[in-house]
Amino acid sequence: MGSDGATGASPIRVALDVMGGDHGPPETVKGALEALESHDIELLLVGDGDVVQAELAKHDLAGKPVKVVPSVDRIGDDEHPLHALRAKPKASILVATGLLKSGDADVLVSMGPTGASMASAVLVLGMMEGLERPCIGGPFLGMGPRTVLVDMGTNIDCRPALLVSFAALGAVFARSFLDIDNPRIGLLSVGAEEAKGNRQVQECFQLLQDSHLNFIGNVEGMDFFTGRADVIVCDGFVGNILMKFTEGLGAALGPFLEERLSSILTPEELDRVTSDIWRATNQPRIMGGPLWGVNGAVVLGHGSCKAGEVAGAIDTAVRYVEIGLVDSMRQELLVVAGQQSASKLKADS
Repeated sequence: MGSDGATGASPIRVALDVMGGDHGPPETVKGALEALESHDIELLLVGDGDVVQAELAKHDLAGKPVKVVPSVDRIGDDEHPLHALRAKPKASILVATGLLKSGDADVLVSMGPTGASMASAVLVLGMMEGLERPCIGGPFLGMGPRTVLVDMGTNIDCRPALLVSFAALGAVFARSFLDIDNPRIGLLSVGAEEAKGNRQVQECFQLLQDSHLNFIGNVEGMDFFTGRADVIVCDGFVGNILMKFTEGLGAALGPFLEERLSSILTPEELDRVTSDIWRATNQPRIMGGPLWGVNGAVVLGHGSCKAGEVAGAIDTAVRYVEIGLVDSMRQELLVVAGQQSASKLKADS
């Protein structure tokens, strides 16, 4: 398995699923080479060899550590992840994940379908001890770059105990990646009072209260902007709706503001305003979506990512490896599992 911590003087080996995303391979290759200018990394570009080489031919690669790893076929958004992985054993995402498993790569980055990327990671890398399912988390708002949302959409249905594990992973991320001491954990609900929320939220409230985490209670949707909590926990059903809503809001506000302000602002000023609005309502550029809970460093980007966002996801991937986030999360999950076992024994006695 690939290294979980910093690689010292050696370049960090980044396996990129070049075929993934709406704009791959042209934008994925371009973004990877952009990231190469900022980091001491080695690129392992996984995809159709002829196609990838054709894209690389458009750039100056003199002296650059770039290797093409050939694969056969890709998995599309319209395919069932598990069925597609079985039918296409040499698909780009599986080959890229295999590089991480074998130790030939330190981190995997993909803009491909989340379901297929997640399934590939679980099947090839396996889950961390004490965790049933992986999750995706991290900052998702430009206006709240230090507020972590978990889960962003991986798990539509969650038992309360699973949400506690996700909260623990979010705390590790906030502490290690964002340098927040003792991160404050909030549980997303329809009111701040303890009794508010559905059954899942109410049961999770008690488990979080009994945990070692710095749980501050329920928080509401507006608290993504108030800074009241550093990590906000919800199931993937709610988290994905939130993320897609803010993305859509940013996209819709651009034309709205152009229509209303075009008579009083210059085109340059108007472009600056609409760009600022989009960044405020979308995921910060420096972030990809780290997949937490699998035995390896995996970063997933949005399918619509262009070169700049691909480079941003690789930025995240490099930091993921440098701070040894995988090992830190493993250790935190062991603490959670121990607490939950002790609570169960106490309840049964």
